[in-house]
Amino acid sequence: MPVDKVTWHQVGRVAEPGRYMFRFGWLTVSAEDLAVWEQFPHAAFTLVRTPAAKDDDEFHLGAFELREDASHGEQ
Repeated sequence: MPVDKVTWHQVGRVAEPGRYMFRFGWLTVSAEDLAVWEQFPHAAFTLVRTPAAKDDDEFHLGAFELREDASHGEQ
């Protein structure tokens, strides 16, 4: 099953902006993304494939939705 949204919990509550390797590929997390998660820890971001990525699965975070609690969709 492909991953299309991720929560802060699912990406290990990363604390710094940067590029991280996950089971679905590389993910770039910005300072702005982290600011959203710090304010809304259960927010789920849409994964957006980076256009320049040719061989590797490379993503950044797109739009987010606010979730009430951590039990919704976290595995």
